[in-house]
Amino acid sequence: MAHLPPLNALHAFDAAGRHLNFRAAADELGVTQGAVAQHVRRLEAHLGMPLFERLPKGLAFTAVGRSYHAQVAAAFGDLRDATNTVRPEPGKVLISVTPTFAAKWLIPNLPSLSEAHPEIDLRILATENVSSFHGDGIDLAVRQAKPPFGAALEAVRLFEQEIIAVAAPGLVAGDDLPLDPAVLTRLPKLHDAHGFWSDFEKMLNIRGHDGRDLRLNQTALAIDAALSGQGVALVPRFLVARDLEAGHLVQVMSETMVGAQDFYLLAERNPRRDPAVEAVRQWMCAQGTAK
Repeated sequence: MAHLPPLNALHAFDAAGRHLNFRAAADELGVTQGAVAQHVRRLEAHLGMPLFERLPKGLAFTAVGRSYHAQVAAAFGDLRDATNTVRPEPGKVLISVTPTFAAKWLIPNLPSLSEAHPEIDLRILATENVSSFHGDGIDLAVRQAKPPFGAALEAVRLFEQEIIAVAAPGLVAGDDLPLDPAVLTRLPKLHDAHGFWSDFEKMLNIRGHDGRDLRLNQTALAIDAALSGQGVALVPRFLVARDLEAGHLVQVMSETMVGAQDFYLLAERNPRRDPAVEAVRQWMCAQGTAK
């Protein structure tokens, strides 16, 4: 930290670089033009090189100054984004979900939330990592898990993990549904990180298969591959409910498999929960199908 320039000098340099004018930068920062010029001179002295050429009607970057300003401006942008993410704001709700849940369930259902609560600014943190309510500033989280949960958490089961086999209609055209297990063995299999196929084939008393395998690291990718006709995917029913209803996918086997972990909505226990957070929590619970 001792080698970093003073923050005020960087702030003045950022503003001066955006306006290429000390006076305009001073107006933005609410200080005098002389103060901005002095901060920039101190920064140049700290770095040992000029950042601007002083012109009669403003400023021009030196080559080093232009490159340095781009990096300083990006750093300030990152700081603003980080602050906006964690700073409490009326109507702002930050929810942490997996990328698959975000893409295949939450985002398609957001119009319903917007219609019910147009005043709420929902922000989505899509990550496979475990998020911290305090460290990451999140208000709600959806995760695959199973009880017990910590005493500080309020958990509501939204969806059971009912695993079904799905494919694009064109992949099984001409075959009777549900498929005969012998037919299934000849079809390409789409694998995600959960690795359900081994247990599913055991359940059907299938030993080995002839079709090729395509391995993907996320369920959302397996669903997309199934939609494009690349194979049969094993996925939670609720994630493909819309595609089944629209006829974009078909359930190719009548057998289903129960996963070890269901999908839970997690929130901190708080009798004074923010009204916007509670509204989103109640909306999520109403959309869930698990009882």
